[in-house]
Amino acid sequence: MLEIFSGIISGIVSGMGMGGGTILITILVCFMSVDQKIAQASNLIFFIPTSIVATIVNIKNKEIKWKLAIPIAILGVIGALIGSYIATKIDTKLLRKLFAIFLLLIAIFEMYSWYNKYIKRHNK
Repeated sequence: MLEIFSGIISGIVSGMGMGGGTILITILVCFMSVDQKIAQASNLIFFIPTSIVATIVNIKNKEIKWKLAIPIAILGVIGALIGSYIATKIDTKLLRKLFAIFLLLIAIFEMYSWYNKYIKRHNK
């Protein structure tokens, strides 16, 4: 049952362009006791169909800036190759800590952005 919930929630978040893989990895590692490296590899398989669907929808809605998207995609593939190589070489515990730091930094950035957008703007 948790697998179904994980897939649906991660798919919805991915479709919204917010990175459902982050949620999927967190659920797999924290709630399903999956090894960090296996969770990340599973996320890559999950990413393929969800990104294809999101891309098709965004192409139909003319939401893609191709001059921006193509270089980012190419460099993203290169970064993914480098990142996966590094992930296979480092200890799983270190990988979990790095992932936790990454999530913390994203949370801080999001809270800061929200504060600037809603609190500062309404207090002026």
